[in-house]
Amino acid sequence: MTLKKQKFAPGARVEIRDEEWVIRRVDLTNYQGYQLTCEGISELVRGKEALFLTELEDDITVLDPKETKLVQDMSPDFSQSLLFIESQLRQSTPNDNQIHVAKDAAMDVVPYQLDPTYQALEQPRQRILIADAVGLGKTLEAGILATELMQRGRGKRILVLTLKSMMTQFQKEFWTRFSIPLTRLDSNGLQRVRGRIPANHNPFYYYDKSIISIDTLKQDNEFKMYLEKAYWDIIIIDEAHNVADRGTSSQRAELAQLLARKSDTLIMLSATPHDGRAKSFASLMNMLDPTAIADPENYVKGDFSSKGLVVRRFKHDIKNQVKTEFKERSVHAIRESASANEEAIYNTLLDIPFTVKGEHDSEKPGQLIRIGLQKALFSSPAACLKSVEQRIRTLSPKSGDIAISDDVQSEINGLRTLQQLLHELQDESWTKYQRLLILVKSQSFNWNKNNTNDRLVIFSERIETLRYLEQRLIADLKLKENQITQLHGGMSDIEQQAVVESFGKSEEKLRVLLCSDVASEGINLHYLSHRLIHFDLPWSLMVFQQRNGRVDRYGQTEEPQIYYLITESQNETIRGDVRILEILQQKDEQAYENIGDPATFMDVYDSAKEE
Repeated sequence: MTLKKQKFAPGARVEIRDEEWVIRRVDLTNYQGYQLTCEGISELVRGKEALFLTELEDDITVLDPKETKLVQDMSPDFSQSLLFIESQLRQSTPNDNQIHVAKDAAMDVVPYQLDPTYQALEQPRQRILIADAVGLGKTLEAGILATELMQRGRGKRILVLTLKSMMTQFQKEFWTRFSIPLTRLDSNGLQRVRGRIPANHNPFYYYDKSIISIDTLKQDNEFKMYLEKAYWDIIIIDEAHNVADRGTSSQRAELAQLLARKSDTLIMLSATPHDGRAKSFASLMNMLDPTAIADPENYVKGDFSSKGLVVRRFKHDIKNQVKTEFKERSVHAIRESASANEEAIYNTLLDIPFTVKGEHDSEKPGQLIRIGLQKALFSSPAACLKSVEQRIRTLSPKSGDIAISDDVQSEINGLRTLQQLLHELQDESWTKYQRLLILVKSQSFNWNKNNTNDRLVIFSERIETLRYLEQRLIADLKLKENQITQLHGGMSDIEQQAVVESFGKSEEKLRVLLCSDVASEGINLHYLSHRLIHFDLPWSLMVFQQRNGRVDRYGQTEEPQIYYLITESQNETIRGDVRILEILQQKDEQAYENIGDPATFMDVYDSAKEE
């Protein structure tokens, strides 16, 4: 028996069972027919693979392009034809280094925001650190690159790692600007997924595109096992300096190094990628490319600059590209002399004979302990009181302990005296708080608590200070409880996200946001706020810049107003320490004007080392 003439070929489009398919493979069967391996292309079967036997199918129609019938488009303005052409263009997969779709995102596209994508597309694998200065839009730059990779068929599965407080904001930016849906796997989201899938299934395969907190991921050892068996097309790590290897056994660093091997595309975002230690920055480079830096302790910029791994710009680099220039910030340092009661507290603190390992050394009078209490006192009496009480509990003998030394008893007595003075300090005698009230109520400040588009941000390093301010400002500014709230690291990821989301919605009642430095990284607070008050001063230029960057960002339509509150003492030692903070504030402003990046001023790049 002779075979029928073969009319099927790989690549041909056919209609089988009323659906369109493309033939991927043709195999001869033992029954003088063919087995067709097909992939669906019509809506009902798109992306599905099926096998058909020609001898069993009653009707297989080969769709011959020569038999295409031309039909006149009678729709208004040829809308049907335009829609068909657009759909065909969207189905084509570009393979060049140009930007095709990201320029149509819901944003004012500025040329500098496209540079990271152009640079990444030049590489065989898209692995890049976007290290632009605070407020230049690193999230948008990551979205542009991700969109282009999705257009090229390399972005089906995406994982984003960020801080707890940043999850809602990042998710919203990707969806509203690029139509990229990220499922938020916060603690509630993970619990929901685990409830839907069998116990032995990998939760990271349940959603193709997800966003999760770095800290949530590192806390559960079970996740590490799932991560080792998962793979993504794109992994984005926000605030990547938090995952750098600093020579200690950091769970964040270990997690990032694991994930770096789980995707061809790795996008890292950080405004402060270098902490002053060679090994730390080298670890980020080697996550992107294991061959980038051969000796992590000894290298120069030229060793990796040619690999296209880093993009870094400052405001002065791109100011000529933006339609509306960055608003020049207005800075106000407000000084107030300490009250007599505060001076008494300062003197008492300096007179305490602090001990180290149970002994007082007049040459080394427990400087670190004193400075720690001093920093708490510069924040607020409430914060200092908590630190004093903790120190007393630490020194006090426990049941069964041996008797404490005379030196320790002397320190405890001094601490109890300080504790008493802090208890007795009234709000009227706390000059910094009184000066805050005067400022906020003044006509020159011109803040209206009833204006939903004019909200106030206040930063402090201490949670106890935030609690005190919330309690007092409700009474003294006649605020309702839903008009003021806190944002600090002691809150869960769900709570932090809810606060950030509420502050950015004009219909919400929230007017005053009290922030610890957990809010200094990445969060957009500039939509409804342009006033920021440093209630206490951080001991780091980097933290200054990160705080100010919450309202001083690209897209801010008002002039950013930055206020520093400083208490001036007559005590020479206290004046010297306060002077350090004033110099830091002045250096921040000078560095901002000159180079746009105070983090480079001390060449330390790490807040702890700067302190």
